[in-house]
Amino acid sequence: MVLLKSIKSKILVFAIMATLIPSLGLGLLSFRQNEAQTSDTVNRELRALASQASRELELWINKHIHSVRALSTSNAVIDGLSATSHPHAGMSNKTPQALTHYLRSVQSKLDTIIELTVVGAAGQIVASSAAPPSVLNLPQSWPESAFTEGVVLEPPHWDKLHGTATFSVAVPVLSYDNVLMGALVAVLDLRTAQPYLKSSTKSPLGEVLLLDQNGRALLSSHADKIKRISLDALILRQLLAKPGESMTFQGLMNREVIGVADTPAALPITVVAERERADIYAAWVDLRNQFLALVCILVLVVAAVAFRMGRSIVTPLQHLIVAANSIADGDLDVQLPVTRNDEFGHLTLIFNRMADKLRHSHAEVVATNQAMQQQNTLLETLSVTDGLTGLYNRSKLDVILKDELARFNRNQRPFAVLMMDIDNFKTLNDNHGHIAGDEVIVAVAKILSQSIRSVDYAARYGGDEFVIIMVETTADMAFITAERILSRVNDMRYSANGKIISVTVSIGVVQCQQSDNASPTAVFARADSALYEAKRAGRNQAHYAT
Repeated sequence: MVLLKSIKSKILVFAIMATLIPSLGLGLLSFRQNEAQTSDTVNRELRALASQASRELELWINKHIHSVRALSTSNAVIDGLSATSHPHAGMSNKTPQALTHYLRSVQSKLDTIIELTVVGAAGQIVASSAAPPSVLNLPQSWPESAFTEGVVLEPPHWDKLHGTATFSVAVPVLSYDNVLMGALVAVLDLRTAQPYLKSSTKSPLGEVLLLDQNGRALLSSHADKIKRISLDALILRQLLAKPGESMTFQGLMNREVIGVADTPAALPITVVAERERADIYAAWVDLRNQFLALVCILVLVVAAVAFRMGRSIVTPLQHLIVAANSIADGDLDVQLPVTRNDEFGHLTLIFNRMADKLRHSHAEVVATNQAMQQQNTLLETLSVTDGLTGLYNRSKLDVILKDELARFNRNQRPFAVLMMDIDNFKTLNDNHGHIAGDEVIVAVAKILSQSIRSVDYAARYGGDEFVIIMVETTADMAFITAERILSRVNDMRYSANGKIISVTVSIGVVQCQQSDNASPTAVFARADSALYEAKRAGRNQAHYAT
């Protein structure tokens, strides 16, 4: 704080702040908008990637279910089950062997199917392409409804025996006369669905992961990146709670990612589309760093220039200070040498003249001070009034409204706010010119001044908009004033370019309430909303916002 007493330090601080505040403000706004656009784009792309992967996975599942269903209707499967259910002499041992050979032959030709098993109606294994067959997590007793409805799916899981993610599909096997005989169970290799998760040319950027119901990783669109690890249960619940919405979390590869979850209807599995956050915002971070470096360079340059400027200003000021102190001490014979041909040289010359005048007539100084006081009073008046209408300006209006809100908080006495503008003012300007428009604004402002009490305030809010603050007034009383203003403005006629102009206004009326205590913005927002309702209702009327 001691340093800020120096003009040189103040100039330096002002120059730095004048550089930093606009630069950082605009930069922050720009970067936030860019970050929001990037986030929206990534969210949209990840949502499309997850949705596309879900659709492709459903098509892949339905395709192979159809294949398994077709196998279940083959003569070899039906005859094998029929012979097992009704054995003939000498055929009881050969039939399962033949069926096993058939299943192995079919399975060897299908890359997706790694195991085919035929079970009886009671769930017993009749034949299988695997020796021994995998443990099936299927019911011990198959209900008839499960077969007649078509398909039983076992949730996908990691198969340690085959070293891959698998899931089982069971379809009913019916005899030629549509009697339930058993089921055909196919163990599908989920790894073969990897090419369908993402297209290298058409899919958006990102990686697709398939997770089981416990969050364990089963498959990735990049098979070489998959690890046998699980996603945190809390993160998985949050992703599933808001499907289609992106979320930042620690991914399976121990990197911070942005991901979107989707759940296909055909399979109890979670599809997660994700991208590394560092890759997404790499360009944004580089641009931010370049911007900060540029701002630092600008600050250094501005600080150096401000320091030199401050020094060139302070030195002659110090001479003037010494001379002024001498005059203050009663030495009116001070004379400063004029060594510079700039503002400070001119100021020194003026200082010498001032000293001469002080020596000749102290009365002139008093008169000059009085004139300066009058000028300051005039400037103060001009600073709070609108130059065109003579009403209060927007700055003064904010101060008045803050005072009224503070008074309302103390004594709870209501006050009302009327916000109005001239209907179709732009059309009036376009047809008759801005000079005519200004004259109409002045005329309306005069009507406002004549329509309110001496304790009320009228201000020009901006353009053709006006605001009236009526102290200790309810909305009903203010509405009467609004109707009086409407009538007077409506009766006003003005001649421009040989034509008679009729003018109307729309008015929004609100009364202060407890929720408006936060800031004047809330009051203006309600008044603006009421004004909008008046315009929407047809203009030339007042609307009271309850």
